Amino acid sequence: MKLQISSRLAIFALLQLAAEPDRQLSVAGIGEKYGISSHHLAKVMHVLARAGLVRSVRGAHGGHQFCGNARRTTLLDVIELYENIGADVFPSVGDRTSEGRALREVLGEIDDIARATLGSITIATMLKLVERRRASGRRT
Repeated sequence: MKLQISSRLAIFALLQLAAEPDRQLSVAGIGEKYGISSHHLAKVMHVLARAGLVRSVRGAHGGHQFCGNARRTTLLDVIELYENIGADVFPSVGDRTSEGRALREVLGEIDDIARATLGSITIATMLKLVERRRASGRRT
């Protein structure tokens, strides 16, 4: 599955912020870690703030802070802020044929599976996965 860059940036930013929920991190600091444009990341953070997942703190020591619930916020919740998974409502070539309808049915099932999977993985689960990867990387 391929995600739009805004969805990926949002997930990276939330993981960074949720890993350190008591700290305020700057857009520049987050962007530097992931090699992300601060301008693009600022737009992503604005959407996350409107969704109530991050809060912006102004001032000299300001930045962004995670304010969502890491155990309840799923990857699907985040991705749906930026894109519509499985919303292929426009007719495609061959849709009026039996083959086209069969293919649309299969693709619909794949979309359903993707939505279910993304809806079952929380930010907390991702943080555990990241930590496991770090720990296994230290051992090798």
